[in-house]
Order: sequence, then structure tokens, then C-alpha cells
Amino acid sequence: MLCRMAIVAITSSGIKNARRYVSVMESAGAETRVLIPDDHSSLPTEELMDGVGGLLLCGGPDVDPALYGEVPDPDAGLTLNRPLDDLELRILDFALERDMPVLAICRGMQLLNVAFGGKLIQDLPGHRSQKVDDKWVPGSHVIYIAPGAKAAPVIGMAGFFKVNSLHHQGLKEAHRAPRLMTTAYEVEDGLIEGLESPEHSWVIGLQCHPERQDEVPKLFDNLFLGLRERAETYISALAA
Repeated sequence: MLCRMAIVAITSSGIKNARRYVSVMESAGAETRVLIPDDHSSLPTEELMDGVGGLLLCGGPDVDPALYGEVPDPDAGLTLNRPLDDLELRILDFALERDMPVLAICRGMQLLNVAFGGKLIQDLPGHRSQKVDDKWVPGSHVIYIAPGAKAAPVIGMAGFFKVNSLHHQGLKEAHRAPRLMTTAYEVEDGLIEGLESPEHSWVIGLQCHPERQDEVPKLFDNLFLGLRERAETYISALAA
């Protein structure tokens, strides 16, 4: 019997924003399906996810504070896209109900926390790119990934890693959804850098951007290989 290439759904605000994620997933051997609000908001979730074995929630605009019971802070410089929020929440709900593997990056990790009932800090100064000599330079910091994290064996090890920092929202323990587990944090200020769901087989969230492969350790490529492998296993189990 021929082995089907795994399809990984990638939700994004637009095709341009999704390109880097598509590239890393295809390099990992997966087929991709990009889902964007402009084209897919009106289609049934079952149709959008037909044949999909894994979900990648990628970086993008800010999550609407109304979704976690707050009013947008006028000084936070928020960029909102509620149609994207709504699309991702129903796609994520579909995936979680079926124990489909999920990799949630940056905004994706924040959305994961909100979907489970958590909140966000609306603005975090000093955590994104800075202009140096007329060039934008990504921020960076050191994070610690716990040995008990599911991400640790996927990456290849636990411990301290220097990674990029390209976000202005985030969360600390007070904002974390109780059903999620903190698996990584920033060493200097204690911001949560990793979330996982103990209720699911493979739901991994990271605040950094591993798709920007020259800004994180090479081992982080294994996250995309791991998602592809899990997606293949998911599809094989459905066909059995």
C-alpha cells in the first residue's frame, strides 16, 4: 500500500505571511494547505480539514482582547484580524477534538492559550526587532526548555537555547490557561516561552519563531519534522 504524504494545514492572515512556514514544512516532507480568512471563512471546517493530519498555527497579528474578556488597550499598538481569530479558533477546536497534532508558533501559542481560557499581556516592550544602522535586527534572548516537555525529545534535548524574539504580546503564569502546562520560559523575565496540553498527544506551543531557521538552533528544525511524522501517523491511524 502506498504511503500518503501528510497534509499539514497552515492558518495565516495571508499567503505572503504563510510562505516561510510552507517552505519549512515542505522541506520537512509534508504537503501543505494554507487556510486564510479571505478564502476560507465561509467554508465548513470539515471541508477545510479533509485529509489533513496536522495543524500549524503560525505568527501574525494580535489576538483580539475581546476573546479573553478585555478591552483593547489604545496604547498597545494592536493590529487585529478578527476573521483570522475566528477561523483559527474553529480549526483548532476541530483539531483538538480529534487529538490531531498541533504546532503553535508565536501568535499561535498565544491563540492556544486563549482557546483554553487564558489571557494575554497586550503589550511587551523590548521583545521584537529593533532598528540598528537603518536595518531591522531581530531581538533575541535565552530560554529554558524543561526536560519533561514534549518539545524536548522532539528537538533533541532540553536546556538553555538562544532564540529569536519577535513578539509584543505574551503571557506569564498569571495569564496561563490552567489546563495548559508551561514547558519553557525566558530566563531573564520569566515570560512563558512554551505551552503544551497534557490532555492531548502532541500539542506544542512555542513563543519564538523556529521557521526563521538562521535565528534559532539547528535542532529546532526537528519540530517541523516531528509535526510531519505525527501527521503521517494520524492519517495512517484513520485509514487503519
